[in-house]
Formats: sequence, structure tokens, C-alpha cells
Amino acid sequence: MASTSSTLPRVVIEGVTPQLEGGRYPVKRLVGDEVHVGADVFADGHGLLAARILYRRVGDRRWREDPLRYDFNSDHWSGEFTLDTVGRWQFLVEAWPDRFRTWRENLKKFIDAGTDVAVELVEGAVLLERGLERLPKDVRPAVREAAVRLADDTLPTPERIAVGLSERLLQQAHGPLLAGDATRSGTFEIVADRARAGFASWYELFPRSQGKVPGQHGTFRDAQERLREVAEMGFDVVYLPPIHPIGRVHRKGRNNARVCEPGDVGSPWAIGSDEGGHDAIHPELGTLDDFRSLVRTAAELGMEIALDFALQCAPDHPWASEHPEWFFIRADGSIRYAENPPKKYEDIYPLNFWCENREELWAACRDLLLYWIEQGVRCFRVDNPHTKPLAFWEWAIREVQREHPDVLFFAEAFTRPKRMYGLAKLGFTMSYSYFTWKNAKWDLVPFLSEVTSPDVAEFYRPNLFANTPDILHEYLQNGGRTAFRIRLLLAATASPLYGIYSGFELCENTPVRPGSEEYLNSEKYEIRVRDWNAPGSIVPEVRLLNQIRRANPALRQLTNLEILDCGSEHLLAYLKYAPKNNLIIVVNLDPHGTHDGMVEVPLDRIGIGEHQPYEVEDLLDGARYTWCGRRSYVRLDPAERVGHVLRVKRPE
Repeated sequence: MASTSSTLPRVVIEGVTPQLEGGRYPVKRLVGDEVHVGADVFADGHGLLAARILYRRVGDRRWREDPLRYDFNSDHWSGEFTLDTVGRWQFLVEAWPDRFRTWRENLKKFIDAGTDVAVELVEGAVLLERGLERLPKDVRPAVREAAVRLADDTLPTPERIAVGLSERLLQQAHGPLLAGDATRSGTFEIVADRARAGFASWYELFPRSQGKVPGQHGTFRDAQERLREVAEMGFDVVYLPPIHPIGRVHRKGRNNARVCEPGDVGSPWAIGSDEGGHDAIHPELGTLDDFRSLVRTAAELGMEIALDFALQCAPDHPWASEHPEWFFIRADGSIRYAENPPKKYEDIYPLNFWCENREELWAACRDLLLYWIEQGVRCFRVDNPHTKPLAFWEWAIREVQREHPDVLFFAEAFTRPKRMYGLAKLGFTMSYSYFTWKNAKWDLVPFLSEVTSPDVAEFYRPNLFANTPDILHEYLQNGGRTAFRIRLLLAATASPLYGIYSGFELCENTPVRPGSEEYLNSEKYEIRVRDWNAPGSIVPEVRLLNQIRRANPALRQLTNLEILDCGSEHLLAYLKYAPKNNLIIVVNLDPHGTHDGMVEVPLDRIGIGEHQPYEVEDLLDGARYTWCGRRSYVRLDPAERVGHVLRVKRPE
């Protein structure tokens, strides 16, 4: 807490919300959100207090203001303001002794007691005169005139009293009137992201696999043709793995073989060759104009392209010869390649972000982001950010968003919880999560309860990707098509952000070997041309769930998930609630067996009486059921259906 004019503030301001770690980091919101501000404000004595919110966009000179309301029982003040533009905002709480209102209330008491108020009227005039220069210029003439009339003992006393008790004068004289009256809290920050930061369906595809001929390298034009199918499935963001030249030195072969064979295309994450680095495009994908065309087409279809940002280099990346000092140098003078013993990644050189010339390296990495922003990219999926300095990301994200506040950063942060949350706090818009490994109820309930809690949501937005090119969980391997349908339903309804990696809709689930989460014939190391109309596809379910997400406000929010008891370890039930839109989702987590239970319905939350019958409609197939009371029976045979998305219709 700090004072604007004194180290001995008149008023105490504590517990300002929202804030994150005392204001060290900004909290997250979406543009258009109403920010609810709270604070505990108190002082000595019996005088009345006043408080307000001061807020502005970072960079603006003038503060805007909105009042705070007082709760007499708790000394707590609350109010709100709206984030009307994308970007970084500041706010603080200002409080002061409300001297004129206190004078006014005391005047009423003296009048009610029949006491002569001649002196009080003069004191009111003096107070207004002293505070005149601290009031807005447009009200000063009216306040000065009121002060003159209050002090004029030639006027009838009732007329002077009427001036003092004027509601208009009360509004005009609102504010700290004397030097040292105003006390301000610390300043706190809020990042207002665009809507897609909080609600979006993601689809990952490799452009090189979008051709029609097996083994033939696909292009941006092929990917552009595929975009319409992706849009028809209802996706908002199409994420592309690295699109840059792929190194030839120590190139990996198929199925991650350490030695490649002639014709092997290598891993897109081994970035750079004599054809260029992170600011170049793999020649077989096409040209920069082709990429720009892809971005434009996505926009025309209501989607956007997210680009992978992987800060690592192949041995033949131009930086390796131009700036060897940016890498880790071994005792023999060679550049150290990436290792995670016993695994070796000879095709990748990690960057040394704390090298002596780090400022030049950091600037070069930032400039890569700015270059792709110039090409129309507004969203970056960042590869392994937890292996780079947190300080670098905080700096780089601020640098970029200062000029481009609409740019989103998606952290591929499969790391320990505190580090994952730390990345979110310092600026990443959203993050991967542990969802892919949470498949049993005992694991899902605490996970979902944590990541959807208001405290965590202040800084962390989980994107529930159901699979990735690196993660084919044994649940999908062993559960078959039904397991894919279960995980799709969970991902699409538990969080407003979710995604799938292409092939999920075809239920691809063969690992490279038993016990591995790597795909057999992984697309990371070869071209995969698929038959998108193959039997067993769950594309219709993907399309339907994305339609349901867009049509129901309850699925566009994060912190409105409430776990419901259902009496079965195999059934997971939860409520997603919003005004006039309450959904009860029930999912059978067992892809092999039928299970039933009694779902505990929170009637009070929904606004339904204890004994009122009400209707629920399953948005997955249109079936309608009449329920009554707090417990309702559900039975799910995964051969028929893996779950319900029940929209509650409140009785008239």
C-alpha cells in the first residue's frame, strides 16, 4: 500500500482483487470482460469513506474511474470496469475520507436534533473552498457558488441547508478534498486477450502429409485444399508443426531411427539447412506467397493458422556457422547436441540463452516472431518453452505484445506443475496440460477441479489436447474407437479450449512398440497420406461436438465446471452452468463395459424446485428425458453411447 502524498496514509487499503502474487504478474481476462474489483478499506474514527477504481490501458496518460460500493458489515468495497480493447491494462484502488458526505450526514443529525447549524453551514463552505482546486474544472464554478451561499448568513437558513443537502452538490464535491487525503493501493495489471484465447477448437496437421499420392511431399496448396474439411468439422485454429528447411546432417530416419535412408524427410523440429533457418520455408512446401495464401484462406473460412515456434537448430542451420557462440561449446570446441540419456538427438543443437552474447541472441529470436507476424500469423505454439529461460519468455512476449497485443502464445509445457504455472503467469496465453494422462475418475476429478478453479484460472488456461504427435496414451491404444469417442467428449466439454492431432478422427492407435507412447510410422519422421473417409471415422461426432460448443455459452467458459456425484467409479458427471444454459455431462470412462449410477443434480444451482419435474435433452442425439428430484438414473453402454450432453430445460 502506498500513499499519493504521504508516507502516513489516512486510509488503509488491503486485499485488493484481482491480483496475482502481489501484482508481480498480470491476471488474464478476455476483451469485453467485466473485471470485478474488491478491496478492504477502513480508517480510524467515525467519518465516512469513499473509494473508486482507477484504470487505464498501459500507455494511456489519463485514468478512467468507476466507483466502489461499500458493504457496512464487512468493510469490503466492490465495483467493476469493462475491458473494451485488447492489450495490457492497469488498475488501482483509491480511497479517502469522504469529508463532504460526512459533513452532510452530521448536518442532518444536528437538524433532526433541533440544534442551531449556523456554524456547521460555514464549516461546510470552508471545506468546499479548501477542496475546490482538487475537483474537476467543469464543476468548480457550481461548487464555488454553493460555498458562497452556504456562508452567506443573509440568506434564510432553510435555503442554505437546502444548498448543503443538494444531491447534485454531493456528486460535484465527490473526491479527496484536502492534501494528503487520497490513499492509493499498488498498481495491478490485467491482460485482455482476444476471444479466441479463451474459446477455440484446435486441429494439428502436417502440411507435407496433405497430398494425395503416398510418399509424395505435400505442399501449402494441398493444405489449403484441406482447410475446408477442417473448417466443416468446426475447428477455429489450424496448428502447423515447423515449416522451415529440415537439416540434413544427422537427419533422423523413419520411426526415429538414428540413421536415415535415402529419401527420408526427417523431423520438422530439426530446423535449418543451407536452404535457410527459422525465417525460411521448406522448399518442397512451397513459397512464402503460398504460405500467405494459406493464412488468407484460413481467415476466409473463419479460422487462423498457428505456427510452431521451436528455438533449436539442426547442425547445418545458418546460425551454427554464423553464430557458434550462441550454442553450448564442448571442451573439444564442437557444438553440443541435445541429449536426454540414453536418448541422443544429434539432429538438434539447443541454444545457449545465457551465452555472453545473449542480448543479440534474444533479439534475433524476438525478430523471428515479428517476421512471421508480418506474414499474417497471430498465434504461436511454442515448443518446449520450459527448456528456455523464463526471463527470456517474459521479455519476448512483452516485446511482441507491446506492438501486437492480439498475438497469442500457446505453451507446449509438459513439465512439472510449478514450472508450467510459472510460464502461464509470465505471459503465455494458454498451455497444454496433463489431460492426456488423466483417464481414470480418481485422476480426472482433482485435475479438472484444479485447472477450472477461479484461483488457477486467473493466470492459466488449459488446452485439453486429446493426443499429440508425441503422445499416444495406452488408454487410446487399448480402448479402440470407443476410447477416442470418450476422450473427444471429455476434451470438448470440460474446457473451452481443446484440440486434436490429425489422425485422431480416424482412431489411429498403433504404437511403435508395446509400452511406448510413440506412434508407429510417426508422421514426425515420414509423410503420411491418409484416407479421410476411411471406415470407423468419428468425424461426425467431432463436427457435432464443435457445433454444440458454439451453440451453448456454458461450454465457452472455464470456471463454471462443478463435479457431480454419481455413485460409480466409472462414470464422470459434471455441470457446466451459465445463465439460461445449464448442461449436465455424463461420461462412461470405461470403453469396455456398461455402467450405471444416480447423478446428484444441483437443483439450487439450476433454479429448480425439489419436487418439480423438468426435462433434459441430450444434445448428442436429441433424446429427451423427464427428471424429478435431486437424483436421476443414468446407464451408459459404450457400444451404444459413451455419454450424455444434457441441456436442462427449466420448468415454466
